[in-house]
Amino acid sequence: MIDDFLQDGERRMSQAVEHLRRELAGIRTGRASPALVENLSVQYYGQPTALKQIAGISAPETRLLVIQPWDKAAVPDIERAIIASDLGVTPSNDGVVIHLPMPPLSEDRRRDLVRIVRQRAEDSRVAVRNVRRDVHDGLRELVREKEASQDDLRRAESRLQNVTDRHVAAIQGVTEQKEAEVMQV
Repeated sequence: MIDDFLQDGERRMSQAVEHLRRELAGIRTGRASPALVENLSVQYYGQPTALKQIAGISAPETRLLVIQPWDKAAVPDIERAIIASDLGVTPSNDGVVIHLPMPPLSEDRRRDLVRIVRQRAEDSRVAVRNVRRDVHDGLRELVREKEASQDDLRRAESRLQNVTDRHVAAIQGVTEQKEAEVMQV
């Protein structure tokens, strides 16, 4: 029973770390990366659709993204979605493909992006701590219902804290890596 709580907690904490990785992949660095736009929501025939589902995305150069929609009628919808996003780039098209030139980031914009990275990392740390609290409450409930002893609770709390520390360290590592990417000129 205790192991079930701990496994569920570890699974949920891992999901928080993975969510952070996906979120940070969408934050722009000095390089063009398809991850910047692949999850961008495009109104395609009235339905919100991820860009990667309606177009091929490539980065032929370090500062250029090329988006090739499979349906040419989607080009204006894709352009609208890019302009409405907070990427800070202006798309250009030739009727068939959309070019996204990535201008170099200014120092102020880099600092703003680092601030955003840190905020999202803090949100993930809060999510991990909330999972820890939920699991801890469940463990205490087991003791109250006499399904586990106080000694079992202490051992489980120690294991839970180790799992929490490991996930917080993973969040810190991902955050530091992304900050280094953003600040790199």
